[in-house]
Amino acid sequence: MIFESRMYDELQPGMSAELRRLCTADDIYAFVAATGNHNPMHVEHQDAEGQKAQPLAPGLFVASMLSSLLGSILPGPGTRYRDQTLSFHDYVQAGEELVAKVTVHSKEASGIVLLNTEVRRVGDDALICSGQARVHAPEKYIRYEEIDAPGLIVQRHRHFEKLLDKAEDLPELATAVVCPEEQTALEGALISAERGLIKPILIGKPEKIEAAAKALGKSLADYEVVEMMTHRDAARQAVALVHEGRAQAIMKGHLHTDDLLRPMLDKQTGLRIGRRFTHVFVMDVPGVSHPLLVTDAAINIAPDLATKVDICQNAIDLAISLGMETPKVGVLSAVETVNPSMPSSIDAALLSKMAERGQIKGGVVDGPLAMDNAVDIGAARTKGLRGPVAGQADVLVVPGIDAGNMLAKQLAYISHAEAAGVVLGARVPVILNSRSDSAMARLASAAVASIHWNRLSEGH
Repeated sequence: MIFESRMYDELQPGMSAELRRLCTADDIYAFVAATGNHNPMHVEHQDAEGQKAQPLAPGLFVASMLSSLLGSILPGPGTRYRDQTLSFHDYVQAGEELVAKVTVHSKEASGIVLLNTEVRRVGDDALICSGQARVHAPEKYIRYEEIDAPGLIVQRHRHFEKLLDKAEDLPELATAVVCPEEQTALEGALISAERGLIKPILIGKPEKIEAAAKALGKSLADYEVVEMMTHRDAARQAVALVHEGRAQAIMKGHLHTDDLLRPMLDKQTGLRIGRRFTHVFVMDVPGVSHPLLVTDAAINIAPDLATKVDICQNAIDLAISLGMETPKVGVLSAVETVNPSMPSSIDAALLSKMAERGQIKGGVVDGPLAMDNAVDIGAARTKGLRGPVAGQADVLVVPGIDAGNMLAKQLAYISHAEAAGVVLGARVPVILNSRSDSAMARLASAAVASIHWNRLSEGH
């Protein structure tokens, strides 16, 4: 689009210009972050009837459309504000389309122009705001194409918020929390309980658990505490609670993952169900339109083909629980063609064929795919890839733990994603959080476990 100035001599009363814009929640959040306007009405909130309502646009956000119109179209580049009056007549919610209009009213001396201004809602033509603007018209002619301004990604975790809403409607998940003997480990369990996601059974040294609660300013009066003096015994007790039917999930506290999983892997007394244990990160990546599952980035170091079959199947089952009807699984390698010198590309091709033959069920599996043409439709089309997975994968299966760990942490620390972590393949989901995880990541992990368990308990 070309932008050019309308000089003072060109402007005549009655000249007008319009600008349309869809008001999105991300637009409002970006404006709120930039201006520091933390009115809770400008985020998702409850209305007077207790229903979830979309963010309301601040008045100055609506007025900014007029500023954009004046500065880019009429009079255009080089326009300078002198003063403006505004009256607001109605409110704007995210999802509504607006049209701003300015009309030249009159011209004053010294290059000053008076314009009538208004913003209306598309659809019902409701008047949102109106007023007048006095501007200094451009003093010299300027013409340019659109400015290459930096792009913005709003760090908002809408996918996790939807998962939390879904999980909060489910029964509390009875969860054995193993060794919550440190503040961050205990906090994850308690905030999940306060949101109604889980009903924790705290297993470990009571004095350490109580000290952690005191440091958090929390009371344990409503929670069961089971005394176990070693990490090994605490992990075994969690498995026993599952066998007794008292626990429907296990949550990692302040102990090593190997110590947590070892009693679950016991062939006689553990929680095996015939598949390998695999880990899935459910990632909420800003700018990505759906949750992105990354597997296995935490347990299986150098998985062979048989292990990758279980990795794929566990991830597909979880994705279906989360609402993906037919999950699209991209098996990653460094290239999108089979290279006999690159074992990961061979495994990817075999997994794709196994899914075609029904050896992996419930999803569409394709590979090998490089990272770019697994998640970007443009990159996939450039490489001539037109399958149902290329460029739109829901699940990313990595070649090994090195690649998976790097990918997950790059998404978390560079792309500002949040990651919920669960272990699958056991009789119950295992909630696996890191000490560095945020409160949202801990809540989302509990929500994912709850949603998956409820689907499994229904016989799916």
